[in-house]
Amino acid sequence: MKNVLLLIAQGVEPLEMSAITDVLGWANLIGDEEIRVFDAGFHREINTTFGLNLNLNHRVKELNLDDFDALAIPGGFEAAGFYEDAFSEAFLTVIRHFSLAQKPIASICVSSLALGAAGVLDGRQATIYHQEKGIRKQQLEGCGATFVDQALVCDKNMITSTGPGTAIEVAFTLLARITSEKNANIVRKKMRVPELDHNWLTRPQVA
Repeated sequence: MKNVLLLIAQGVEPLEMSAITDVLGWANLIGDEEIRVFDAGFHREINTTFGLNLNLNHRVKELNLDDFDALAIPGGFEAAGFYEDAFSEAFLTVIRHFSLAQKPIASICVSSLALGAAGVLDGRQATIYHQEKGIRKQQLEGCGATFVDQALVCDKNMITSTGPGTAIEVAFTLLARITSEKNANIVRKKMRVPELDHNWLTRPQVA
C-alpha cells in the first residue's frame, strides 16, 4: 500500500488537484497496489481559484508525514491567495521533509515556486508556467533551479510541470514512481488517456 499526501493551498486550481485524485483513485481501484490519497492543508475550508469551496478531510498537523510515500502539490492563482499558503513556513516545512527523505515530490504549474522557496530545487532542472515577459521563469531561476522549457521535467525525486494541462501527466508520472511503469500504463489505458506525445512534451511555451 502507498500513501500520497495531496497538499492543498488556498486558491488551488481544481483541475490540477482533481487530476491527482482521479488517476490515483483509478489506480487504487484497478491497479496492482492499494493507493490512498490524503488531501490536507492548513485550513479546513479552502476557496479554490474559481470559487469552488472545499472542505478538506485532513489538517497537516493531524498527520505523521513519515507515513507517506510521496507528496503532490497542485498550483493555483496569486489573486486567489495561493502564494500566501504556498510560501508559508509551514507549507515549506512539509516540502523539506519529503525532500530530505528523498521521496517523490510532484508539483504542477506554479507550485514549483514553492519547491524553490523551500530550497529543494537548487542545482536541479525544473519547469514552470511561462509566458512572454512573464516573471515565473525568472523567479524559478532565482531559486537556483535550471529552467527547462518542457511540459514536464523530472530531476531525481522532483517532478515539475508547466500548467493545468500537464496535471494528468504529472499524476501518471507519480503513479509510475510509486508503483511501476507497467501499472501506470494499465491505468492510462483503462482511463482512455492517450499516450504522451513527445512533440507536445518538448514544445516551447513561448514561440
